[in-house]
Amino acid sequence: MSTFGDYFRVTTYGESHCRSVGCIVDGVPPGMALTEADIQPQMTRRRPGQSAITTPRNEKDRVAIQSGTEFGITLGTPIGMLVMNEDQRPRDYGNSTMDMFPRPSHADWTYLEKYGVKASSGGGRSSARETIGRVAAGAIAEKYLRLAYGVEIVAFVTSVGGVHLYPPTAEHPSPSTNPAYLQLLQTIDRKTVDEFLPVRCPDADAARKMEAHIAEFRDKADSIGGTVTCVIKNAPSGLGEPCFDKLEAMLAHAMLSIPATKGFEIGSGFGGCEIPGSIHNDPFIAAETAQKLEEEQAGPTAANHHHAGIPRPKLTTKTNFSGGIQGGITNGAPIYFRVGFKPPATIGQEQTTATYDGSSEGVLAAKGRHDPCVVPRAVPIVEAMAALVLMDAVMAQHARKTTRSLLPPLNQAGAEQSKAPGNGQA
Repeated sequence: MSTFGDYFRVTTYGESHCRSVGCIVDGVPPGMALTEADIQPQMTRRRPGQSAITTPRNEKDRVAIQSGTEFGITLGTPIGMLVMNEDQRPRDYGNSTMDMFPRPSHADWTYLEKYGVKASSGGGRSSARETIGRVAAGAIAEKYLRLAYGVEIVAFVTSVGGVHLYPPTAEHPSPSTNPAYLQLLQTIDRKTVDEFLPVRCPDADAARKMEAHIAEFRDKADSIGGTVTCVIKNAPSGLGEPCFDKLEAMLAHAMLSIPATKGFEIGSGFGGCEIPGSIHNDPFIAAETAQKLEEEQAGPTAANHHHAGIPRPKLTTKTNFSGGIQGGITNGAPIYFRVGFKPPATIGQEQTTATYDGSSEGVLAAKGRHDPCVVPRAVPIVEAMAALVLMDAVMAQHARKTTRSLLPPLNQAGAEQSKAPGNGQA
């Protein structure tokens, strides 16, 4: 369906060329200051037309809050948010060729099989325009997580095609085992990421190579894929469930629901499968010791990552191959993962395909305006989905802790609570 989350529920609506897109967010805590200014920065980072290597569709993507706030304060009621589609061009798709042939690797055929009807222009709900509602909702979740826990979520591009921020080597087949990569995760922030526009890869040399690589495919009316890494700092411990709703499983669900995604790995990921357990295991150490080590390695600014006034676990890990999650539950260390995006399916080159009824084969050169590579614009979408997962998990844990706190305390022998006076009363 079009709803994500249990406690913090987000329902998105809209197609690529309809009048507007947006979302309804239910479960937003009351009493939090919130205006469009809190949401617009992420919308602007996601919007099309940012550079010569993104789609030229010119959308301002101005968000408007429709409900759920008064005088800039959340009411606890559903928040509706709307963004107008100002530069939609359904005529780009109104030609006999595109009406007859499904685009290779696109959702045209599968949507028709599922619903018996499909949007005649663009990708409908399979278009990246759908992610506008996710980003808007994610900005709300992120503000709460930042205020309550000092959570910081940062994503950045780590590869485009065969161009990598940390090229694979025999010693480090995956960046997750590379100390330089792990060091970057400790210090990276959004301001630094956005200094490397338009690609959002935080290394000048790699960013230049990636931009040139994308431009090469754009000029050939082709496309290319890549990967986005995301790190969540200051996530509280104890989030996630031990079985089917492990936090990494929920993150995988969220990330693989983003259009064009094809892969997900967390912590050491696939690279960790190539090293022995004696190296891969994360030894526990005192949290104070870990903070001192972090500040020695990254400098005094590392202290800023620890939100004042928020209690932290007594233990953390010396290494973090687990990616901040063990047994499906957060351990207080940074959570980091990588998401793989395929080359965009819609390209301007002629491709062989077949008619919808299968009666004949033909050639299709798709029209419309499309990204030659989605990863630079996927960065805020990945951040938004990470925020939604974490917010839902936080609210679930608060519900568990609050209901438990209403019970009388157990004695050392685990005495029967039923004998306690007032048991079961609010």
